[in-house]
Amino acid sequence: MARTALVTGGSRGIGAAISKALKAEGYNVAATYAGNDEAAAKFTEETGIATYKWNVADYDESKAGIEKVEAEVGPIDIVVANAGITRDAPFHKMTPEQWHQVIDTNLTGVFNTVHPVWPGMRERKFGRIIVISSINGQKGQFAQVNYAATKAGDLGIVKSLAQEGARAGITANAICPGYIATEMVMAVPEKVRDSIVAQIPAGRLGEPEEIARCVAFLASDDSQFINGSTISANGAQFFV
Repeated sequence: MARTALVTGGSRGIGAAISKALKAEGYNVAATYAGNDEAAAKFTEETGIATYKWNVADYDESKAGIEKVEAEVGPIDIVVANAGITRDAPFHKMTPEQWHQVIDTNLTGVFNTVHPVWPGMRERKFGRIIVISSINGQKGQFAQVNYAATKAGDLGIVKSLAQEGARAGITANAICPGYIATEMVMAVPEKVRDSIVAQIPAGRLGEPEEIARCVAFLASDDSQFINGSTISANGAQFFV
C-alpha cells in the first residue's frame, strides 16, 4: 500500500514542487493551503493532488484537517512542514503582531502539524518528518528577526524529534533552501534579483524542483539512517 504524505503550503511555490515530486514517487499526497482557493483548485485540477484548507497556526484546525486527510487519503506517514509566511521589518519597527504572526505560522505551525500525527507514526513504527527551514535561519537576515527566529527554531525541533523518534522508526530532518526561483522571488525588481544572484557562488537561483528532490530522498527508505540532519541547498552561498 502506498504511503501517505502531507505537505503544508503544498499547492504553490516550493510546496507545489514537493507535492508533485512525492506523487511522482508513488505516494498518496495531500496538500494544505491557507487562503487562495482559486490557486488550490487549479493545482488539484492540474495534478490530481487533493488540497485541504486550514490555518497551520491553529492547533484545533490542524488536528481536524489531519483527521479528515487520514479518513480520506490514509494514515499520514510523511509530513513536510513547508507552510510559512514573512512579515519583514527592521527590528526597531517590528510590531508584536508581526512577530506573533510569523512565530505562530512558521514555528508553532510545525508543532500543530506534527503533534497530531506523531502517535500514529510511533504505533506504526515508521515516520518521516521533513521541515523546510531557510538559509536565513542559519545566518540571520536584516529585517527578518521574526522569520530567522522561526527557521532557526525549526532546526531545534527536528534535532529533538530525531532523538525521540529514532527507536520508533521515525526520522526528522530539515532542508534549508537558499534563494529559490519562486513566484515571490521572481516578482522582485530585476536589479534586486541580480544583487541576490551575485551573492551565490553557483551564479543562479535554485529551482523549486531541486528542493523537492531533497524532500523525496528524505522521505524514502534509503534515508533511514539520516536523522536530525540539515541539508543546505543554497548554491554554496552559506556553510554551517
